Amino acid sequence: MSKQTGWLSLIIWAMAIAPAHSQQLRVAIAAKVAQVNLSSSTPAVVSDEKGQKLGELQPLQGSIVTANNDRIEFGNSKVTQLWVKPQQGGYIWIGDRWYRGWVQVIAVNKQLLAINNVNLEQYLYSVLGAEMSPTFPAEALKAQAVAARTYALYRSRATSQKPFDVDSTQSSQVYRGLSSESDTTQAAVNATLGQIVTYGGKPILAAFHASSGGHTENVEDIWLSREPYLRGVTDYDIGSPGYEWTQPFTLAQLSQSLKIKQVRTIVPDRTTQFGSVMSLTVSGDTTQTFTGSQFRTALKLRSLRFTISPTPTGFTLTGRGYGHGLGMSQWGAYNLAEQGQKYPSILAHYYQGVKIEKLPAS
Repeated sequence: MSKQTGWLSLIIWAMAIAPAHSQQLRVAIAAKVAQVNLSSSTPAVVSDEKGQKLGELQPLQGSIVTANNDRIEFGNSKVTQLWVKPQQGGYIWIGDRWYRGWVQVIAVNKQLLAINNVNLEQYLYSVLGAEMSPTFPAEALKAQAVAARTYALYRSRATSQKPFDVDSTQSSQVYRGLSSESDTTQAAVNATLGQIVTYGGKPILAAFHASSGGHTENVEDIWLSREPYLRGVTDYDIGSPGYEWTQPFTLAQLSQSLKIKQVRTIVPDRTTQFGSVMSLTVSGDTTQTFTGSQFRTALKLRSLRFTISPTPTGFTLTGRGYGHGLGMSQWGAYNLAEQGQKYPSILAHYYQGVKIEKLPAS
């Protein structure tokens, strides 16, 4: 518990009045684990799936919750679900971090799923600091706040029948609880309270990435379905850390990553009009065709936008951009904000034909 105690100053700093909007989000913090370490900064009520009280946790009193077949062990109780709700505006410790809101633990296939139930606006305090540097210009942070809010709402509507809306990793949006909050992220979220990006009156799939390398992509070229608002546009990310990159590979590295020995050629078969590789063929002791995404994942590349050159020891990939290249470029937003652009115009550039609307207060 010493690590938790070390967070006390952060807890005191993070105390804030709950936002007027009470939209809740369910964020998976830990999945398919045998146990979860839980605690609370204030007294917390522990209850089962029926709302029956099982006990209380005292401040900073840790409790390791374990899976026992399809039940959760808590003290002498065995239940299918466990809720831990801090009182008096307290915070919940899940695994190795402090979070706002409360936690629901579910037994699934002899393992545990820990879900943080948190106010959408307060969730964004953390997402902003995890997805974009808190030192970015205020207008870029505001653009990110609206995009992240929209993405979370889009996902929550698509997953209403599932146990959680988003997870806490890059597969959704990175979320690190109180540790990634700051004054600037809170200010950006509060300044855009409840604002989302819509197309045809509905929240959009507000994809974003670090840097496209000069031009974003049309969504159907990277993912599956066409969306009228996710069109390729000129990016303003020149000079960003991810704008250009070079990554050399030896034949041994390629063999290990691609599972093809003695690689002789790597030939792109299809590229987008903006230069991202859609598919390519690798020839060696066998010949295999990869999608661009499969190849990028296997070699841990920054983006799909690259060219390939042979070297005496292997191949060098020279590329541009960082991320999937869809929607808002974070470094593009940075540069536009530095040029004096406000967040509505930044969003309107990267998401075509959209409106910014405000969620009704609950």
